Amino acid sequence: MDNRRIYNIIVAAGSGSRFGADRPKQYCILDNRPVLMRTIDNMRQALPGSNILLVISSGHKGLWDELCDAYKFSSPITIEGGNTRWQSVKNAINTIPDNCADIITVHDGARPLISRELMASVIGGIGKQSGAIPAIQVTDSLRMVSADGSSIPVDRTLFRAVQTPQAFRADHLINAYSLPYQETFTDDASVMKAAGYDDINIVDGDSCNIKITLPHDIEIASIYLRER
Repeated sequence: MDNRRIYNIIVAAGSGSRFGADRPKQYCILDNRPVLMRTIDNMRQALPGSNILLVISSGHKGLWDELCDAYKFSSPITIEGGNTRWQSVKNAINTIPDNCADIITVHDGARPLISRELMASVIGGIGKQSGAIPAIQVTDSLRMVSADGSSIPVDRTLFRAVQTPQAFRADHLINAYSLPYQETFTDDASVMKAAGYDDINIVDGDSCNIKITLPHDIEIASIYLRER
C-alpha cells in the first residue's frame, strides 16, 4: 500500500463542553503538549508519508495557530468544521482531489494514543471489504432501558465498543457521504451502512486508545503515554 494514497481525516471541531475547561479538550495539555498535537504526531508516526486533513472549528482557528507558534508545531492542512461531525467529515472529503485516494481513515482528534499497530490492523483489515473499524469488548454489565424507565439485562458478549480510526475504501466512503444527513449517523460506519455498504470488518481495538472526554481522562492518558 502506497501511504501517499491514504488520506487521514482528524476530526477536532467539537466544543468539548463535557470536559469543563476554558477551551475544548483537544487543546488542553497532555504531558506538556496539547492533546491534538499528540494525536497528529502519533498519526504521522503510524503512517509516514500519508496525508492528514485536520478539521477544526473556525472559532478556534486562532487558538490553534497560537498553539502551533508556541510549540513550533507544523500543522497539517486545516479545514473548517461543520455544525455536526458528519458535516465536518464531509467538508474534509470534499477537499480530496479526484482519484488521489485509495483509503480514507477518520479519527477523533481527542484520541491521542493511536499506535502504529492499531493503524496497520485497521487498514489491513479492509481486505476486499468496504472498510474496517476497531472495537473492544465491553467489560461492564449492560442493561437495556425502556421508555417507562424499566430495564432488562442484556448479554454483553454480543456488544462491542467502537473506536477510531475507522478506515474505508475511498470511493465507497465518498459515495456514502453524498447521502443527505440522518440523525442515525453516529460514526462513519453508520454512514456507510446507510449507503448499503454492510461489509465492514471489525478488528481488535486497543484498550489504551481512549477518547479524552472528562478531566480525569487526561491523567489516564498520561499514564498510558509513560508506559509506551
